[in-house]
Amino acid sequence: MKKIFAIVALCVFALNASAQDCGKHCGGAAKVKPGVEVLRESGFKVLDGKRVGLVTNPSGIDNNLKSTVDILNEAPNCKLVALYGPEHGVRGNAHAGDAVSDASDPKTGVKTYSLYGKTHKPTAEMLKDIDVLVYDIQDIGCRSYTFYATMGVCMEACAEFDKEFVVLDRPNPLGGNKVEGNLVEEGYFSFVSKYAIPYLYGLTPGELAQYLNGEGVISAKAGGKKCKLTVVPMEGWKRSMKFRETGMPWVAPSPQIPAPENAFFYPISGVIGELYIFNTGIGYTLPFETFATSWIDADKLCDKMNALNLPGLKFRPINYKPFYDLSWVVEKEKGKEVHGVQTYITDFDAANLTLTQFYFLQVVHEMYPEVTLFDQNPKRFGMFDKVCGTKEIRERFSKRYKVEDIADYFNKDNEAFKAKSSKYYLYK
Repeated sequence: MKKIFAIVALCVFALNASAQDCGKHCGGAAKVKPGVEVLRESGFKVLDGKRVGLVTNPSGIDNNLKSTVDILNEAPNCKLVALYGPEHGVRGNAHAGDAVSDASDPKTGVKTYSLYGKTHKPTAEMLKDIDVLVYDIQDIGCRSYTFYATMGVCMEACAEFDKEFVVLDRPNPLGGNKVEGNLVEEGYFSFVSKYAIPYLYGLTPGELAQYLNGEGVISAKAGGKKCKLTVVPMEGWKRSMKFRETGMPWVAPSPQIPAPENAFFYPISGVIGELYIFNTGIGYTLPFETFATSWIDADKLCDKMNALNLPGLKFRPINYKPFYDLSWVVEKEKGKEVHGVQTYITDFDAANLTLTQFYFLQVVHEMYPEVTLFDQNPKRFGMFDKVCGTKEIRERFSKRYKVEDIADYFNKDNEAFKAKSSKYYLYK
């Protein structure tokens, strides 16, 4: 019964946060129009007379919270004939990592296909009744977050099967200037590292689509054929904008990103979260904001983390018991109170978000040298390396647990990627 009350409390907390966010922004004068609004104001010109498929989830909305599903279903000059659900599904009713099944959308009756079940990539059969495939999902600008991969494989399929592809652009909630992390290397491509881009890539979905198409990434996967790509850009977005500055409403693109700020914290702890040995706030009210486990001294850890004087970051001690146990957590940690630090971002532009978790591992190793951190759950090495896009980060770091041993390797591709990707910018 206590667990039930705890879960209810967590749900109420999330709903209250969402309500407060909605109260601030819904119906107000947003500074930015998403691509779907620009499309509608054009009279759906690029879709005129066409049979339309739509890849979306609950985050595909206009600034009055109307779903792109409903907007296209009501469009007078095109016909919505198919929906395609990524991870979590079109209506957001699937848990992270769960397979999504084919069905019909209960509201519109439109056939819905899963892109997170037997296949991640649309088949010829799934595309046979459409002329154009439209993509409208709020992404978070991080390589291990799978929606950009869904966009990419949809582009590949459209190139292969001679279908048009349209991206209704949305903001990168981190802005368009932050790039962190090495490119994915051969042998480490997966759905959490689908293409050779940095961990934080500093592009909107539309810009990334243009980059993948323009640099031959799509054609290399589609028998040499480029995607027939159209991007419907936003109006009013600037590269310096973080999501709150847009004035747009936020709908969680997945359950653990209930607010745009969670997108800032996802890269801070998402890599070591793959080791399944630390709690990063999942199962509590602070997704991706904490580093904690049952055997850490929170106060000492906090002092040591703050003593690093990491640019743009501060830490405070935290002690909590997760509201629910995660099935994948190592057995000895289940049901226990955990201790650690909560991360605060004081200067987003100055902070290196992704390396923060490695500084945490460095400090924990200094405090508890007898604990062989990477041996706690060695079965997770494969996924850890896939998220990193290489084995080099783990192998170099685990020798001495020093960030200085990986920093140069981690940052080696940043400037070259910025230079290459900048020609696909749609916004200043």
